[in-house]
Amino acid sequence: MIEWTDLPLLGGVALFSAFLGSVAGSGGSTVLLPVLVLYFGIRDAVFIITIANLAANLSRVVFNRQEIVFPVVGWFVLGSFPASIAGAWLFTVTPPEVMTRGLGVLLISLVLWRRIRPSPKVGFPVRRFVVLGGAFGLLEGVLGSVGPLMAPFFLAFGLMRGAYIGTDALATVSMQGTKLAVFGSASLMREDIVVAGLVLVPFMIAGTLLGKRLLERVSDRFFALLVEAMLILAGLNFLIRA
Repeated sequence: MIEWTDLPLLGGVALFSAFLGSVAGSGGSTVLLPVLVLYFGIRDAVFIITIANLAANLSRVVFNRQEIVFPVVGWFVLGSFPASIAGAWLFTVTPPEVMTRGLGVLLISLVLWRRIRPSPKVGFPVRRFVVLGGAFGLLEGVLGSVGPLMAPFFLAFGLMRGAYIGTDALATVSMQGTKLAVFGSASLMREDIVVAGLVLVPFMIAGTLLGKRLLERVSDRFFALLVEAMLILAGLNFLIRA
């Protein structure tokens, strides 16, 4: 349970993380997750951030609904739905110390990914998102925080600004909703954890709204540079935590 004395800090970090995620499309969780881990531990932190991020992504979907590229979301969900179920189930049976090591591997991999990844071919077939959905659905179910890994592919497909933010958010909502359903069916969502996640929801929505207003005032070139900067900062943050 979040104490009222902790609310200014946690709420402020949640607002800032949603603001960053709304502008850059990814990287917001890298700000909020470390703080939640300090307060609640790795397992409960993943539950809480899933609830909070679901609200943030739903608000991004609403704010950018007219620019969403639905064929991308459809193919992505086709692969991510079964993979998210499998990943969330693995999460429920994995010991916390193993999850911590796995998260550390993911964090370091993000840094390596920025340095050695091949550039996805611009304008690749939309059907390829079914494979990407499967890979990212599994990672999201087990560990979460896969936004920085997804970003290069959505950008390479040609999505920019509101189209990228809205499409990425709707694809992510499908993964997070599936994960929460699995958590709920496994009776892992304690009341205090659900309340903690819901307490952060207004801050996430407010941060998303602020980010949307800023996004409308930046150029495509600046937006792409901002996303790249967020990915680099996420990688450095992950490397330090790992």
